[in-house]
Amino acid sequence: ASPSLLCAGLSPSAAQGTEPLSGSGQEPLFRGADRYDFAVVIPAGAVECFWQFAHQSGNFFFSYEVQRATGIGNNRNILATASDPNGFQLGVSQHVRGQINFLTKETGFYQLCLDNQQNHFGFMQVYLNFGVYYEGFNLENKQAEERKELNNTLEAIEVSIRKLQLHIFHMWRFYNFARMRKGADSFLLESNYNYVNWWSMAQSCVIVLSGVLQLYFLKRLFNVQNSSRQRC
Repeated sequence: ASPSLLCAGLSPSAAQGTEPLSGSGQEPLFRGADRYDFAVVIPAGAVECFWQFAHQSGNFFFSYEVQRATGIGNNRNILATASDPNGFQLGVSQHVRGQINFLTKETGFYQLCLDNQQNHFGFMQVYLNFGVYYEGFNLENKQAEERKELNNTLEAIEVSIRKLQLHIFHMWRFYNFARMRKGADSFLLESNYNYVNWWSMAQSCVIVLSGVLQLYFLKRLFNVQNSSRQRC
């Protein structure tokens, strides 16, 4: 099972109290690659926060895109922030879509918040994609791994599999980002389609109503003229 934990609606102190522990003091913590992607609705004037556990020296990524927005003006900009376990802010983004990436310098729960306080009259539906991954190899161990590749065929295959898994993971990230864009475009097309239909219907009603009123007043005008002639 993966050790990382997603917490929503908890205080930072409560989240840090549930930090996963290793089986023994000498055995290192398991390092996996946890990621989440889902859509969440942020009510008007509200702030929603999530907590993601990460080990030290991990690669944290956080991307978002506003898919739907209601209210006056339909302002689709939302404020996204990321903070470390001590509460220090690591990144800020205030756009329709954005990304916040950073290296985790300490083990703990990292806070991600979405702020919709600028929109007081409508909600926003935001698609989120965040998580943490650990590269299994770095520049410092590159020479040692090269020696292992020369001395041990199985070790070379293992390193190649790790690299392949990492590339597949990044491909999944790009695919997920394309899904976010596709979802936002779909909601935008649906909104424009409904807007054009209702606007066309309203214009048709106005045209028909104006024609009926014109016929009514013309007929009334001729009736008045005929009655005046008969009196004379």
